[in-house]
Amino acid sequence: MSTSERISALVGPASFVVAGLLSIAVAIFAALVIEQRTTEDIGTALEADGIEWVEVSANGLQVFLDGTAPDEAARFRAQTQASALIDADRVINRLDVAAQDFSTPPRFSLDMLRNGDGIQLIGLIPAPEGDEAFAVAETIADIAGEADVVNMIETAELAAPDTWDAALAYGLRALETLPRSKVTVLADRVEIEAVGDTREERAEFVARLQQNQPEGVRVILDISAPRPVITPYALRFVRDDSGGRFETCTADTVDAREQIVAAGRAAGASGVIPCTIGLGVPSPSWGDAVEIALGALAELGSGSVTFSDADVTLIASENTEQDEFDNVVGELDAALPDLFSLQAVLQEPETLASAGPARFTAILDPDTGVRLRGRLPDGAIGASVQTFAVALYGAERTDVATRSVTDLPQGWSVRVMAGLRALAELSSGQLTVEPDTLRLTGETGDQDLVSRITRMLSEDLGQGADFQLDVRYNDTLDPVASQPTDEECVARIRAIQDDTKITFDPASTEINEAAGAVLDQIAEVLPDCLQVRIEIGGHTDAQGGETMNLNLSQARADAVLNGLLARGILTTNLTAQGYGESQPIADNETESGREENRRIEFRLLASAEVAGLAASADDQPRTRGGILAEGAIADWPFEARPLPRPDVN
Repeated sequence: MSTSERISALVGPASFVVAGLLSIAVAIFAALVIEQRTTEDIGTALEADGIEWVEVSANGLQVFLDGTAPDEAARFRAQTQASALIDADRVINRLDVAAQDFSTPPRFSLDMLRNGDGIQLIGLIPAPEGDEAFAVAETIADIAGEADVVNMIETAELAAPDTWDAALAYGLRALETLPRSKVTVLADRVEIEAVGDTREERAEFVARLQQNQPEGVRVILDISAPRPVITPYALRFVRDDSGGRFETCTADTVDAREQIVAAGRAAGASGVIPCTIGLGVPSPSWGDAVEIALGALAELGSGSVTFSDADVTLIASENTEQDEFDNVVGELDAALPDLFSLQAVLQEPETLASAGPARFTAILDPDTGVRLRGRLPDGAIGASVQTFAVALYGAERTDVATRSVTDLPQGWSVRVMAGLRALAELSSGQLTVEPDTLRLTGETGDQDLVSRITRMLSEDLGQGADFQLDVRYNDTLDPVASQPTDEECVARIRAIQDDTKITFDPASTEINEAAGAVLDQIAEVLPDCLQVRIEIGGHTDAQGGETMNLNLSQARADAVLNGLLARGILTTNLTAQGYGESQPIADNETESGREENRRIEFRLLASAEVAGLAASADDQPRTRGGILAEGAIADWPFEARPLPRPDVN
């Protein structure tokens, strides 16, 4: 074989080898380019999502994620981002999760839900000694009584934040106070949502929870009074020579209330018109029906219209013409919405029989009781009326001097008992029962009582019965409205001191007879002022050393505080503070001036001062469980015992 033939024979295979090597090189280069681009794309996407702690690398088709995630959620998010760009099977997750740093405590919280079914607990609480969750649950069980307790509390064996114990103690007090509530306890605040059955109950809840709120803890109160369930759904409007007035008014919606109030004003009512929005209504046309009926009464001129659910009673006065009465009643009957039924009565002129001796009266005096006079049926029926009165008012407070007769109108005893039941709701008043009517006059401290009495009488006497109410609201009888304001509380105490100062014997901190007499008077005022934060300030003249005077003033302020406590006064809203000679009100160079400077002052604390109080642990009333004294800072573990209730009488 010639040389050229040998070369040709070698060139062919060599070309294939070179081509193969070039193909491999190109493939390797392409793979490297793909790996680089893939790692760059994933790295860019992770950085855009704020994930900068991941190192992305590739080996062929596999992509590796290396690094340390701050938590499990961040680790999962990094893997999800990478899997969104390439096939998830190609992502090899080699990420670690940083060990949890418990040097920073978690956010402790406890949600407590209480209703008629029981109490539910959920949250994370600090438990440095391991048994605190059990102690809390034991306290909750004591509050729940026989109701069920669902306990889903988790614990962390960490020290509690500084204000946690105080917040928890207050939260437990709120939970016991509020039978339907949600209480959320955090280290820096307590959030309370609750409902009260009545306006008075809501006011009582708010007043109690505003007392002794823990220092350094924000308290958020959201307490409402829900719409009452009204049965029967009632309304009564009376129009006479003095104008028109609602004796009771209910509505199912805000729009219906506005419609009814406007119709009442058009029919002669004036002033503030209370109209309760309640639950339960016989027809969605309640407002329309009331508006039509009040318009008919205004056309008649005088009389009354009463609604009891879908039953409507129109009573026209005796001076109404028969033709006019027939026309108005016919139009009203045709105009009322479906479901409403009308009963119309034209009163007959009063006769000698109705104006004669057939009369019963009952006079209620808040001090002496009730005095019954007039006529009652003879036999067992009259005796049952007397027994009913004794049951209502008590035997010692019921003075019976009635006459038993046989010729009384039908249903007389029923009307008398219905009137006595309504009279018992008043603070004072008089009931008069005659053949044609029942009249009730008096005073009450309950703004909603007239509505309730109207519904009671409508139920007891039935449709078409005529009764007249003249019950006046007196705010001095209202236990809520009559409570003094913060400023009035302090003014009453100062008025007592204007007459006689609290004085001490020289160099003494003992309450002497004169000072005791003043404290007796102040002790009569303070039960109405439990919601008011008041400072008892002790002051001296400038004689003696400054430190000695400061200590003496503090001791005397403490003596006054203890003197009130010895008189049965709840003192958790009072703070004793000594000022020594630092706040003179007169010249210390004269004897009269020094005498004025030696004083005890009761001062209303401003909100900022209340929030800034930092009483020492020795000055705080405590229990082992932290909930015996309201507002005390709680110590662990809690004891299962009921909270004391302040005397608000």
